[in-house]
Amino acid sequence: MSGGLYNTHKTDFDTTLDLTRIKPYGDTMNDGKVQLSFTLPVKNDEKGEEAARQLAGKMGLTDVNVAYRGKLDKEFTYYIVYGSCVHTVDYTNIHVQTVEEETMSMEECDAYIKEHFGRKIVVVGASTGTDAHTVGIDAIMNRKGFAGHYGLERYEMIEAYNLGSQVPNEEFIEKAKEVHADVLLVSQTVTQKDIHIMNLTNLIELLEAEELRDKFVVCCGGARITHELAKELGYDAGFGSGKYADDVATFMVTEMVKRGMK
Repeated sequence: MSGGLYNTHKTDFDTTLDLTRIKPYGDTMNDGKVQLSFTLPVKNDEKGEEAARQLAGKMGLTDVNVAYRGKLDKEFTYYIVYGSCVHTVDYTNIHVQTVEEETMSMEECDAYIKEHFGRKIVVVGASTGTDAHTVGIDAIMNRKGFAGHYGLERYEMIEAYNLGSQVPNEEFIEKAKEVHADVLLVSQTVTQKDIHIMNLTNLIELLEAEELRDKFVVCCGGARITHELAKELGYDAGFGSGKYADDVATFMVTEMVKRGMK
């Protein structure tokens, strides 16, 4: 009897995948289950918990459960909530700009450069502006690379200059001119108040003012950077999370060939 009821309950689970109405997947298809965390500038008490619950409801969650609340300071509390998202998106109608080249390995890229250029490609990279974080540019430039992907310094046919962090855009450009760079790589980690947008825009404006923009392949990267955003700001490509040195190297050398750079 109980087994029959259990089996009936199991068959009631929704198993339909509708790409025109995608919802989060938790335990079963279309259950909409999500985990959300945020901080509120209120005391860690029952009233604050209810505020977190109501706020999550206004975000489009039902069956909201405040799974954790923790005091950060006297008037600040951190919450983790669970709930079911009521909203859906049409996955079939999403169009995203992306770098489409098939990524070459380090060895393939070196061979490609020898075939098409017969010289080393010069790359200058930095975290420019006031950004003091080097983890992104180091992952792309440093010889050891990141997550099993060697950095550009290890490539036989790439001469890489990693200028580090907090490099003013003017100094970045001067170094590029000094070493006759082919490619400029800019990493941006700090994004509060869209400071990365202002800094990235400033670099392009400076290049254009000196009539240098077309002299370089210019790319930017960071956790909040997308290819679409980079193109809007005047860059040739943007690389976000999950992209490595081989992705960047592949794009920059194939872009140079497309543009007839020698």
